[in-house]
Amino acid sequence: METLTESRLLRLEETTTAGAQRYYKPDAIEEYYRDRWGDQVRRVFQVLGPILFFILQLGLDRMTGQLSQNQPQRARQLLQIMNGLGPFYIKIGQALSTRPDLVPPAYLEQLTQLQDNVPPFPNEEAFALITEELGQTPAEVYQTISAQPIASASLGQVYRGTLKTGEEVAIKVQRPELLPVVTLDLFLLRRSLAWAKGNFPKIFKSDVVAILDEFGTKLFEEMDYIQEGRNAERFAQLLKALPEIHVPRIYWDFTQRRVLTMEWIDGIKLTKVEAVREAGLDANQIIGVGVQSSLRQLMEYGFFHADPHPGNLMAMRDGRLAYLDFGMMSEVTPEQRYGLLEAVVHLVNRDFDALSRDYVKLGFLEPDTDLSLITPALQLVFGSALGASVADLNFKSITDKLSGVMYDLPFRVPAYYALIIRSLVTLEGIAINVNRDFKVLEVAYPYVANRFLTDESPELRRSLQELLFQDNRFRWNRLENLLKNAKGAREYTWERTLDQVLEFLFSERGETIRERMLEELFTPDDKGITGYERLSSLLNQSGSTPSLTTTLQRALPIATRVLARPEGRQLTQQLANRWFEQQAVRLLRRVLAGDVRN
Repeated sequence: METLTESRLLRLEETTTAGAQRYYKPDAIEEYYRDRWGDQVRRVFQVLGPILFFILQLGLDRMTGQLSQNQPQRARQLLQIMNGLGPFYIKIGQALSTRPDLVPPAYLEQLTQLQDNVPPFPNEEAFALITEELGQTPAEVYQTISAQPIASASLGQVYRGTLKTGEEVAIKVQRPELLPVVTLDLFLLRRSLAWAKGNFPKIFKSDVVAILDEFGTKLFEEMDYIQEGRNAERFAQLLKALPEIHVPRIYWDFTQRRVLTMEWIDGIKLTKVEAVREAGLDANQIIGVGVQSSLRQLMEYGFFHADPHPGNLMAMRDGRLAYLDFGMMSEVTPEQRYGLLEAVVHLVNRDFDALSRDYVKLGFLEPDTDLSLITPALQLVFGSALGASVADLNFKSITDKLSGVMYDLPFRVPAYYALIIRSLVTLEGIAINVNRDFKVLEVAYPYVANRFLTDESPELRRSLQELLFQDNRFRWNRLENLLKNAKGAREYTWERTLDQVLEFLFSERGETIRERMLEELFTPDDKGITGYERLSSLLNQSGSTPSLTTTLQRALPIATRVLARPEGRQLTQQLANRWFEQQAVRLLRRVLAGDVRN
């Protein structure tokens, strides 16, 4: 039976200014396989047998009332089934492990253990494919090439080699006939999901066909090594501001759609803690670099590595962190980046009403969702976890608790967020392997707090105003929390933060905060502490009552910057008037009370 080969891929290609690029087109795949009954029947029997047996066991569990009791066992069985069905279902299982809206928590835990490795295919097939793609035999292209692959995964395998010019390289070769295997599985699963959703709509709260199409798009990108090379170069360009990060060079003369030649990285897997230490490297410091890199990818660049598993992060001999494998990348829009920053700050400040609204803005909930059901659920999930400080929070424990809520309530997980969760949970897993006490949120929150204070985007300025005011009262404790945590960010400087805050306060957008802060400065809170006293503490940045000398040292640069602006001089005059009014009232009270001491 004829299969869908590279030479018959024209219906699945589009030509762009960047050249030919493979695109996932479900309609074209549907047209190709619609009448190819032999291919369909053969694959259906291969897939349907183990899946039907699994469903039958679930039915028996339900009938005998043992559905919950047997869930861990069934989850392990599903893991074995996914591993046995081949590359497409391994990738499906890995994708489902980040979808708490589709999969119960017990299954999520098992699916995260799916290993993306399968036995290698024969060298003869790999070398034939190199010849077909590059137009030359491996001996003509490479000075040396390893006798056996050094790594084998579901989509391809990797050899170590040397170019004729002497550079050491990694040679990635795609599995033969991968395209027909993947497209046939996509076709059959898409048809099955469309039929099930049409006939049993109440079972599916998410558009499972659309979710599969998102997955298909990413999978097609991952199978296109030219696209992977472009991803690597874009990633390197964005992260060039971080000298601690290294991205391998792509050798384009020896790269095609199914063969990728890139710089060989002489490094150590971060999970091999003893080997890292023996090389004289600080594993904790390298992990910290990885977290900072991930934050910049997500919150600044909007282009991030979605698969930082242990095999894709290497500690280089010179102490740098090297990223490998750029097939699975994703993007985050500015609106999504701002929404994520807001959600983290609202979570840390236990503002569950605002957090519920964040989930609507981020696309987790429909705009007409009744948030009165969501807010108490979030409070229940996060309330106990947030009893500790940010330093004590564990990212995976938070996502595990949230998974149960998402499965039971009308949440839908956007594709970009599923990949973010996969990325961060994987990174934290590596970090904990290096240091059991490592907390991703402890390292991440200073960056988030600093961005929240200093980012000039209207969205975050508006969110800062909402965060700092509640019931028309200025919440000094929240400002203290942001400033205290922002100090831990590598970009943080007191002067830079001060300049950014003053720039905002004296802008048209900051007028409301400016006026309210003025009212609050001399108004005591429930504990009898005035805003002036809290501001003095903030200037000292220690949490204790500052000395007069310390306050003046901190106040002088602020006064200089404030008085340099017309709005600042006006505000200073207003503050002075308020202060004299307050002192006059205090003096009058003392006189009337017969106490004129001091």
